[in-house]
Amino acid sequence: MANKRPKPEEIVMKLRQVEILSAQGMLRLDAIRQIGVTEQTYYRWSAG
Repeated sequence: MANKRPKPEEIVMKLRQVEILSAQGMLRLDAIRQIGVTEQTYYRWSAG
């Protein structure tokens, strides 16, 4: 079964979630894990 690729709107929503959680005092790495993606995926999305 192939992995479903998220839509651009979903990616933006998850990136914003990480920003919000980080602003609330959560460590960025923990926030990335909480949204359910790997560090590599997060940084690839944020660079793109």
